[in-house]
Amino acid sequence: MDREERKAWLYLLPAMIFLGIFMVYPLFDVMVYSVEEGYNSASQTFRGVGLYNYAYVLRDPYFLQALKNTFILVIITVPVSTGIALLISVGLNSITRLKELFQTIFFLPYVTNTLAVGLVFMILFKKTPYSDGFVNLIIHFFGGSTVDFIEGPYWAKMFVMCFYTVWVVLPFKILILTSALASVDPDLYKAARVDGASKGRIFRKITLPMISPMIFYLVITGFIGAFKAYADEVAIFGTNLNAAGMNTIVGFVYDMLYGDSGGYPSYAAAAALILFVIVLTITVINLLVRRKNSVIS
Repeated sequence: MDREERKAWLYLLPAMIFLGIFMVYPLFDVMVYSVEEGYNSASQTFRGVGLYNYAYVLRDPYFLQALKNTFILVIITVPVSTGIALLISVGLNSITRLKELFQTIFFLPYVTNTLAVGLVFMILFKKTPYSDGFVNLIIHFFGGSTVDFIEGPYWAKMFVMCFYTVWVVLPFKILILTSALASVDPDLYKAARVDGASKGRIFRKITLPMISPMIFYLVITGFIGAFKAYADEVAIFGTNLNAAGMNTIVGFVYDMLYGDSGGYPSYAAAAALILFVIVLTITVINLLVRRKNSVIS
């Protein structure tokens, strides 16, 4: 190893130490907790080592409900939010006057406190003894019947959760895609217009391929973010998400640690590692799909 290589490793050393302490060690510690059967947090003792914690978690009805909620949230919100953000970004990119103003307006929800936005959504959808909520007023205007979105049927609560998640993640995606569209070489569009290409063909053959890396980035981060959802649900449905039937995997982990049924770090660790494997698997699949498409194109 020459002098330059030693200098490079020396520069990387602080970051490697930081990552080792705050990422690698905690992950290893969670793995150890997850296989300690009958762990007692008070005495720091356990009766054996095995896969019982994983079997328990995978049979727990609260975890299965949280798993179902999380997957529905991911499957709906990631493609919907990315598609809407792309449409809005294309529209913003075509505006000449007041473009910066509209970009600022669309970005404002991103700098707003998540819990505050959740409380606003709860007020909009919540049915009270004095009011059916603003959303129900709109439904009544079009001749529909009242729906209790917060404490009513499962589909209604899931609709609110997905709607809220899309609303929260849209500003960031719009910002990224607007920047990506602005970086596309205008000469490509001029050449396509000279050749008589339609707007739809220009969008498919030029715009989408040029910004596809950013779309892929947003899809990956969207999957990871949706799988880690928890605070948003608390803002709308309260802290007892199990009672509302709207818990997520991260919420289940928190409940196992600190909730009413808390004090079981081994179960929490097992659930956290199951989530880790799910997210890692989906990320790898997306990377392989992306690589395959890049080779084909």
